[in-house]
Amino acid sequence: MKMQWALIAGLVFALLTGIFAVINVDSVQVNLLFNTVQIPLILLILGCTLIGGIIVGSYGIYRQYRLQRENKQLKLRVSELESSTASKSSLDSFKTMDSLDSKSEPDSLLDKDSIQSQHKGNPTGTL
Repeated sequence: MKMQWALIAGLVFALLTGIFAVINVDSVQVNLLFNTVQIPLILLILGCTLIGGIIVGSYGIYRQYRLQRENKQLKLRVSELESSTASKSSLDSFKTMDSLDSKSEPDSLLDKDSIQSQHKGNPTGTL
């Protein structure tokens, strides 16, 4: 709906500019810094309008290109984050599986581990 209103406003502006240009058909003197020329005012109005349209259109194309490039970079970043989140969740599931497996070990193995860790901390062999 917004684009329709912009198109209608552009057409109305073009129509008003065309009517204004047709009314002013007298020749005018234009100073180009290095020379002066006599041209019809209708050509000057239409030429300036055309140059303005080209400038605005170029800016719009540049802005659209910049937004598309930023959108592509953000989509790439989202996919990287999603893949890292998926790999992290799979690692977390492996960790929980390992912790469940370690709980099912016999108590005698756990006692041996605690005795071995005490020996590692005390190199002289005395407790």
